[in-house]
Amino acid sequence: MKLFDVYPRFPIEAVKGEGAHVWDSEGNEYLDFYGGHAVISIGHSHPHFVKRIEDQLGKMAFYSNSIQISIQEQLASKLGEMSGYDEWQLFLCNSGAEANENALKLASAHNGRKEIIAFHGGFHGRTSLAVAVTDNPKIVYPVNEVDFIHRLNFNDYDAVKNLLETKKISSVIIEGIQGIGGIYSPDADFLIALRELCSETGTVLILDEIQSGFGRSGSFFAHQWAGIKADIVSMAKGMGNGFPVGGILISLEIEAKYGMLGSTFGGNHLACAATLAVLEVIEQENLMGNALEIGDYLLAHFDRMDKIKDVRGVGLMIGLEFDEPIKSLREKLLYDHKIFTGSSSNPNVLRLLPPLGISEVEADKFVAALDKELR
Repeated sequence: MKLFDVYPRFPIEAVKGEGAHVWDSEGNEYLDFYGGHAVISIGHSHPHFVKRIEDQLGKMAFYSNSIQISIQEQLASKLGEMSGYDEWQLFLCNSGAEANENALKLASAHNGRKEIIAFHGGFHGRTSLAVAVTDNPKIVYPVNEVDFIHRLNFNDYDAVKNLLETKKISSVIIEGIQGIGGIYSPDADFLIALRELCSETGTVLILDEIQSGFGRSGSFFAHQWAGIKADIVSMAKGMGNGFPVGGILISLEIEAKYGMLGSTFGGNHLACAATLAVLEVIEQENLMGNALEIGDYLLAHFDRMDKIKDVRGVGLMIGLEFDEPIKSLREKLLYDHKIFTGSSSNPNVLRLLPPLGISEVEADKFVAALDKELR
């Protein structure tokens, strides 16, 4: 049997990781400025993360949601405290796509409506409804095609207002920062107005923080820079630092009913232990503060590089746009400088998503390598 060949892979096998560094099967060391799609939030093989999972594994790895699981309650309490969403409800699942799928379904159950507003450049996952609201025709197939999605431009207040006033829209789904779309942030004024419009029209506001959440922007969630709260927040990626886990935060106004959502593996003991470890390390090591500080440090360097057409992002979620595709630049950074970086749906944008504990020395190494290649 062979693997289903759907991933374009570099000919490198990572076999060990520590902090912001990984080693391949031939012993070469790499600086990780991509974090495996923004997943590695607190660093590879963080000792507290490893111990938390090992300790839990020695007690109980899994049982279903048919019984009490106290570590879920511990996670809900800690997550509420650190995120500022302490008066919300938590539903746990296994991935970002699953989180968005459940968020969209829950919104429709709440207000009985069907239509959805999504945005150009958005990416929300590969399951049925999540891929339908994703702006990528290459991964949408006939079974995913629906006629109730309205796709608008980022920051287009009038278009959103006109649709919401029909009172037919169930939910608006928007990323705190578009990741795969090329690191684009909604304007704070637009998010504030969107919050007001959704409240006025009974529309559920869903903030997709799957890539931009858990401290990556220097705030717990990127939308919090605008001073708003969503009705539902979807989470995954950095939430588990590599352990598969996702979830949604849900307003108390949305009523829970037995059977409306469910997941066999969602909220299992190991997933909760992994997420608690992430939260504890973020808090104890001030990783949100570090993300903002090192992010600003990097942005200042990038602003001075003439060959970069545009610099976007906040914290450690950064996009560098060039006048030409970055494929060869990524390869040079990887093969000549041993640095992992990311791409986006815009072929000219280099995407940077390192672990939140990245140091100034490691940032300098990346800046020097990039500067050398651009010169």
